[in-house]
Amino acid sequence: MIIHIENLKFQSIIGILDFERVTPQEVIINIHIDYKHEENFIDYAQVATFIKGLMINSQFLLIEDALKEISLKLNKEFKGIKSINLKITKSSILPDCMVSVSDFTVFES
Repeated sequence: MIIHIENLKFQSIIGILDFERVTPQEVIINIHIDYKHEENFIDYAQVATFIKGLMINSQFLLIEDALKEISLKLNKEFKGIKSINLKITKSSILPDCMVSVSDFTVFES
């Protein structure tokens, strides 16, 4: 089974520029979690809340760091995850586009 959480939007401190360290900006999370359904049930509402809380509390410098940390902590928190495809978007950092970084992580069974 694959859980899809798309366009999870919230304000968070993320970035290395001076203004990014003091002013929260909108981030958008898109994630696909492939998991072993026959062994486990993963509550997508808990996943969304977990990601949002981690992003807000951690105030990451780099999107890349956030991607790795979120994937590792989700794998520890929720049993049966086989892989995570995660994308973090900064929707307003540049005036004429949105920028994103994504990562695909496979976990050994």
